[in-house]
Amino acid sequence: MLLMFGVFSVMFFVDGKWGYREKNLSYFVSKAFEQAIGEFKATHADMSPEAWRSHAGRQVVELPEDASLLPEGTPMPMAWPEMLHDYERIKASLDQQPNPLFDDYRLLAGIKKEAPAKDYSGRKIFEQWVVFWVCLVLTIGALMVLLRTMGRSVAIDGEAIYPAGGGRVPFGDLVRLDLRKWSTKGLAFVWARTAGGAERKFRIDGLTYGGFKLEQGEPAERLMRVLRENFSGEVIDYAIDDGDSGAPATPAS
Repeated sequence: MLLMFGVFSVMFFVDGKWGYREKNLSYFVSKAFEQAIGEFKATHADMSPEAWRSHAGRQVVELPEDASLLPEGTPMPMAWPEMLHDYERIKASLDQQPNPLFDDYRLLAGIKKEAPAKDYSGRKIFEQWVVFWVCLVLTIGALMVLLRTMGRSVAIDGEAIYPAGGGRVPFGDLVRLDLRKWSTKGLAFVWARTAGGAERKFRIDGLTYGGFKLEQGEPAERLMRVLRENFSGEVIDYAIDDGDSGAPATPAS
């Protein structure tokens, strides 16, 4: 969970901070290339290289008015790239499918993002930040849980059990053991009598504080086996009818 939310946080941060803006720049510049090539096809037969260069030098890339939708430092207005001023280069590219000029420009200009099908609005960029903060909170939460559980363990010896929450609970103080979730979720709940006569409840999480891996000797199952051997109180578990499919029946004590 920590890794997953951490990766998502980084991905949405990158998109909100740079990614969508770079894609927007790629989109609008690609449209300028499409416009230039379209105009060139329509007029180059009647225009000299000098006339085309003069025409291209007066053109600008149609960018959004909101500069926050583009990478920081993007010039506004932005003139057509020098590549589009080159009459011979554009003419030579017309016979190549797909037209390679924009990809050549992206490589030279260091624009890493390919042009998307449409530009991204400010709302779309804002959504990336919202999801980033949600994932960041979840990442911090997962990290806190991990740090809290890393130093905790459940232990047992011949006289007592030592819960993850701390302390020593002699077997004689145990009054109730709930095993209804042990076989499905690796969870068991134990109640013990305190010195004041009240009951204290603690949880045994077999997946977190032991595990069921065969190659490790199933430490959680070994712990539960020792606990059952030394437990004399009430056991809550599902009664299984030998004749049915193993579905839970009524609780048994």
